[in-house]
Amino acid sequence: MLKKSFVAIPILVIAVLALFFHFDIVIIDALTLKTLPQYNIHIPVLRIVFEPILGLLLYLNRAIYPLQELPITLLWILLFYICLSLFKIFKIASTPYRRQTALRFLGNLPMLIGICFSVFVVILFIRLPNNTIVNNTPDEILVTSHAHTEFSHDGLISQEKMWAWHKRNGFDAFFITDHANHKKTLEFVTQQRNKQFPIKPLIMVGQEHSGSNHMSLLGLNGKFETKDKSDSLIVKLVHEHGGAVIVNHWFDGKGKDKEFYRDLGVDGFEIENVGKELYYDRAIFKDLKRFCEENKLLMIGGLDFHGYGRACGIWNAFQIPNWHEMDPHKKEKSILEIIRNMDQSKVKVLMYQDRPFYSGENLLFQPFITLVNYFRTLNVWQVLSWALWLVLFQLLWNYRREHFIPMHKRMALTGMLSALFLVVLGLYYMVRGNSVKGYSKVFAEYSSLLLTIGSVFMVYTLVAIYFRFFRKVKNLN
Repeated sequence: MLKKSFVAIPILVIAVLALFFHFDIVIIDALTLKTLPQYNIHIPVLRIVFEPILGLLLYLNRAIYPLQELPITLLWILLFYICLSLFKIFKIASTPYRRQTALRFLGNLPMLIGICFSVFVVILFIRLPNNTIVNNTPDEILVTSHAHTEFSHDGLISQEKMWAWHKRNGFDAFFITDHANHKKTLEFVTQQRNKQFPIKPLIMVGQEHSGSNHMSLLGLNGKFETKDKSDSLIVKLVHEHGGAVIVNHWFDGKGKDKEFYRDLGVDGFEIENVGKELYYDRAIFKDLKRFCEENKLLMIGGLDFHGYGRACGIWNAFQIPNWHEMDPHKKEKSILEIIRNMDQSKVKVLMYQDRPFYSGENLLFQPFITLVNYFRTLNVWQVLSWALWLVLFQLLWNYRREHFIPMHKRMALTGMLSALFLVVLGLYYMVRGNSVKGYSKVFAEYSSLLLTIGSVFMVYTLVAIYFRFFRKVKNLN
């Protein structure tokens, strides 16, 4: 029998939010913001089983402004811990015990910061079992026009894992658009066309060209180089060889006016890009959409996947009847023809929507709104998972003194595991970086950062473990 049960109210609140204030997770058309009922969402069983952990991490990962919201969320956690600890300290009547508790609190602060940083790394760099799209249409196929492997200076994923990632996320085809390099992609595509691994999803050769603005050069065949060539010449060469050109993340303001790229002869613009934030600024979005419609330029979604960051949240749906009966060459040609013809009637930009839209003007209290919205998206099985885990937590809490080590010792062990995770990930990135030397720069940057922070954190947690497990504490009576 549970004693002093404190989980009944949280379970009730979660159930009420999920059942009576439910927010459906849907796929929307990014251009019209209307729900597309022919596309559904698949929730992995592993996520449901570990919903309180994986579900929360993935929901934070999909935040509209993740790089701002995640640090704010972790700062709130630190603030709550500090307030709770101070409350406990001032409740203690005995001065020696109060001093000991205060020292433990001060010792826990660096560990909690390190644990929070590790959680931040997990959310952004570890590919968790996220929800995936289900395509129920008879003649639409899902395509990526913008993705980077470790052969790009800012990529953290191998070609093989990039293929597996796209397969898992429901894509039928994708372009690899590494920066200033497409020869490695051409080699990989040749392996697939020679049936060295499955043909679905189909890989196509692209490259992200960094001229006056970043542009995706799609459908390259290795017959020309882009180095030191002007934007106008590159667009001309791509078109002469049957390819297409899309202006990437124009919203960042680094390039020239829209009219400049229209006059170059580009085929379209990314109307959304989820590499940084979930939505374009709405004013820029409306202006760019109007411009593309007036000039009959194609609007496309930019996944901009680098092997880290946001879980998959955007797809391009190309209407191509009899796609599955085509050979690889015909499949690629049909995709490029739609882009070159700038036929928007055959292209939809799909986006994953799991929360109401909000602006980035004031995000200080957004973590609390995000938490409420997360519970609103849960289905019955996810609510049940939460209930079972909360009951288990209640049982562990009730009997922790008799069967488990004290909290301050558990904190030290958790800190040690977090430090070990950072060091192992840093070593993995270092090894991968050496294997693609001369291509990816971020392997070296992230491995150096993770190894430095992880090593310092590990030394600190080892000292804490020594004092908390092995050094005898004087009797304070």
